[in-house]
Amino acid sequence: MTTAVAKAKETALSTDVMEDIFGMAGEGASFDSSEMQIPFVRVAQSLSPQLNKKKGEYIDGLETGDAYNTLTSERWAGETGLVVVPCYQTTKYLEFVPRTSGGGFRGEIGPNDPILQRTSRDGSKEILPNGNELVKSDQHFCLIVGEDGMTQPVVIDMKSTQLKVSRRWKTQIAMQKIKHPGTGAIITPPVFATLWRLNTVEETNDKGDFYNWAVEKVGTVERRDLLQEAKAFRDSIMRGEVKAQAENHGDGGGARDGDSIPF
Repeated sequence: MTTAVAKAKETALSTDVMEDIFGMAGEGASFDSSEMQIPFVRVAQSLSPQLNKKKGEYIDGLETGDAYNTLTSERWAGETGLVVVPCYQTTKYLEFVPRTSGGGFRGEIGPNDPILQRTSRDGSKEILPNGNELVKSDQHFCLIVGEDGMTQPVVIDMKSTQLKVSRRWKTQIAMQKIKHPGTGAIITPPVFATLWRLNTVEETNDKGDFYNWAVEKVGTVERRDLLQEAKAFRDSIMRGEVKAQAENHGDGGGARDGDSIPF
């Protein structure tokens, strides 16, 4: 399985050109944050349209169990995964039309909406009174840290059988402790002060085989610029300036998206 995304070849720039680029850093690249999309990173399952060459969502080289970016089509091999700094987490309640009725995302339901107490169970699914499916999604806003140290903001949303991974991850984060080398004081570090590796593992239940996330701590953030960037990203989310990419942007459709676990 491919272990990294094929990267575009860059021609070495002269010192003069590089100095000019750095001297004009950011010019023209500042856009209205309300129009910026934070993409999802998801796991490719056997029915994901990203694996089908006939689909517009197809990603060349992607294999079952790989992780991929829904906006840029960047991919990561499932065995090696990706390293992230978690910055913010929220839980969403999403309404989907069942695939048997045509599929499609119908919107988000507020966490205090009384309709959430009126669902019924159909196997592993939560069904709303109108017959649509209610899907709970833990959304983890993270910074991916590449091997070259470069970062990119993404949302890793965990639904269905992925929720057990999300619960373990949140528990692990909350249990972190760090000791001040000078004073000896022990604290729980901020969520954005730790690095984690997310890879994928194959699992099986009564519905079949699928791939799920696995999370492992890498260590504490050691770069001050990374810590500050992660804090700024968290602050912008909390101010409502950053939002996740639209759920129905075309990466699968269906009751749980084409790439999500289908049960």
